[in-house]
Amino acid sequence: MIDRDRLVNDFCRLVRIDSPSDEEEDMARHLTQQLEGLGFKVERDAHGNVIASEGGEDPLLLSAHMDTVEPGRGIKPQVNGDRIVSDGTTILGGDCKAGVASIMEALQASAEDKTPRRPVQVVFTRGEEIGLVGANNLDYSMIVAKESVVFDGNGPVNTITGASPSYVSFDVTVKGRAAHAGVEPEKGLSAIRIATELIQALPQGRLDEETTFNVGMISGGSVRNAVPSDAAFGGEFRSRNVETLDSLRMQLEATLETARKKYSDAKIQEEMEVLFHMYNLDPNDPIVRLTTGVMKDMGLTPNIKPSGGGTDANAMRLHGIDCVVVGMSTNEMHTVNEYVVIPDLVTTAKFCQLVMAAGRS
Repeated sequence: MIDRDRLVNDFCRLVRIDSPSDEEEDMARHLTQQLEGLGFKVERDAHGNVIASEGGEDPLLLSAHMDTVEPGRGIKPQVNGDRIVSDGTTILGGDCKAGVASIMEALQASAEDKTPRRPVQVVFTRGEEIGLVGANNLDYSMIVAKESVVFDGNGPVNTITGASPSYVSFDVTVKGRAAHAGVEPEKGLSAIRIATELIQALPQGRLDEETTFNVGMISGGSVRNAVPSDAAFGGEFRSRNVETLDSLRMQLEATLETARKKYSDAKIQEEMEVLFHMYNLDPNDPIVRLTTGVMKDMGLTPNIKPSGGGTDANAMRLHGIDCVVVGMSTNEMHTVNEYVVIPDLVTTAKFCQLVMAAGRS
């Protein structure tokens, strides 16, 4: 039986472990100890992902990620009625530690109840928040499972990600010409001005129901009294439409080329990279039928809808693992207003326990 108090306490313990992207080692050691205590063979791949396995054929993969976004250091979780929140100065870390806690509680409860269940593998990845880095570098030779439930969705567990976009990151650097801003500004060529014109020429925000574009970083200059010689900005665009992605790529390249012709003395360079690829969930896939069937047995109505975000499932599906991404009780992710609904957290853990039992051979 899922232990509500233990689940809440364990979740709060997890979010107190600082684990911003690329700094997950304390979290990994904590989870390794817990998994070994449950009888799993725990290994780390070359990238530092945690991979726990047990005997048995056709295991189900349970997955979540260990890292959090900033500000995510020194988190102080607080229980306010049926909600867990931070103190308002940091995120809560429910993304994705609500998923981690639900998996761990389900495994613990199954061991105590001696519930017959399908064998499982557990994968806790690093660097999900910075472009699915852990999942992209996961040693898939260590993964036996061909079906996975990924606990990394917003909202209650019956919220299922039905479609996810492709994500393209870009970084632009501008090299102008420095000069004294008060004595001879005419000799300068402002990299910041060029970068600003480029950003203004690019689209921003939600472009259509399946496409967004965002410039999220900018830097430049060194002192107030010099025409800045260097500037840089970075952003992303994502869509569930291949033609739209190609169009945005060409628009970005054309905008940069126009600036190069206008400012022939400047040096403008860009880098673009596809960090993850889109997918559309097939409701007839066995893993989809399994998860939705369990939800219906629990009295929940599966809510399959598209998402503008990516998860480790985007990477895992490229390696032949059929994945379903479910909610994990977290709301307002990536903000200091993030909160976890305790009844939803309990339901997520119950679902995890039941989906293991429903999938047994």
